[in-house]
Amino acid sequence: MALSCKTLVASLTLLTMTGCTIIPGSHFEGIESGEQTKNLEQDLEKVNIQIIDSSLIYQQKQARKKVKSPSSLDGLNVSDYEYILGVGDVLTIGVWDHPELTIPAAVQRTAEFDGFRVQADGTITYAYAPNIQAAGKTVQQVHSELVKRLSRVIEDPQIDIKVVGFRSQKAYVTGEVTKPGVYPVTEIPLTLIDALNKAGGLTKEADWRTVTFTRGNKTEIIKLDDFYAHGDISQNRLLQHGDIVHVNRNDLQSVFVLGDVKKAGSVDVNRYGLNLAEALSNSGGLNENTADANGVFVLRKRNLETDGVIADVYQLHAKNVAALVLAEQFELQPHDIVYVTSAPLARWNRVISLLLPSIATVERFDDLGTN
Repeated sequence: MALSCKTLVASLTLLTMTGCTIIPGSHFEGIESGEQTKNLEQDLEKVNIQIIDSSLIYQQKQARKKVKSPSSLDGLNVSDYEYILGVGDVLTIGVWDHPELTIPAAVQRTAEFDGFRVQADGTITYAYAPNIQAAGKTVQQVHSELVKRLSRVIEDPQIDIKVVGFRSQKAYVTGEVTKPGVYPVTEIPLTLIDALNKAGGLTKEADWRTVTFTRGNKTEIIKLDDFYAHGDISQNRLLQHGDIVHVNRNDLQSVFVLGDVKKAGSVDVNRYGLNLAEALSNSGGLNENTADANGVFVLRKRNLETDGVIADVYQLHAKNVAALVLAEQFELQPHDIVYVTSAPLARWNRVISLLLPSIATVERFDDLGTN
């Protein structure tokens, strides 16, 4: 079985990495037989091969738990948050015991209509206090300046200032949410999670694992699933003016089940995840008469430059009585390839011919996802 594993790994490795043309037969075009064998051995050294057993399942569970413990939103500096006024914001200003300085409320007019709008030059003008700089300042700072100005004509003025029109700052939620649109940044802190909730939550077609967060010229991937499933507060963000939260479609969230199964093809990974047992079941299971129950493999592509390996290959000994339990606990990731070999395992060039369409498909999906 070790030979079978190495044979399959070599096939998958060359399919993933080589740029040569592959044709049915016994060799790669342009590569001599001896050179081909040498390349297979070299690539095997860059592949991480593991057996799916209780130890591996335990390691994966521990890795998923290694996230920050749930905490308050202090990490987002929400407790220190103060709204910064901008051009277009509207304020109401009242001075206690001086009704002549307060615009009376009208029956059919709103407070925003009667309020003081921050002008294009960033200022507001109040009685006895012209051209107060408001843009770029907090309400408290404007309050302090207004008290200072009015103190020249009123003894100990008691002033009340409120923002009644938040017009200067906006964040954008786009993509696969129920109500995509523009959402105001107000005196109440608006986090990324808050914005998604205000947008009605994710649609059925949404990629629930990650969202794209853009601020200025910088874009990062937010692991939404880590926040919801593991309480990783570090995935949340306090939104500012101009921030963009984009939810992608779930088109690429699939695994590919190939080889000696009853119904080869792709299986979607839903928001609750997908384990190996479910993937095999959704593919109709193994062909009882021809499949090798010990030849169930999972290929997971890696980045050679950053990880030092080309791929992880996991093998399940499905003839083992504990195999079903292990398969139920082994979580698959999008773009994984599940391959079931025949009994006995075919020559590696036949395996290549079987896997070539699937690898090409995965690479095309990868290219689409990055464009």
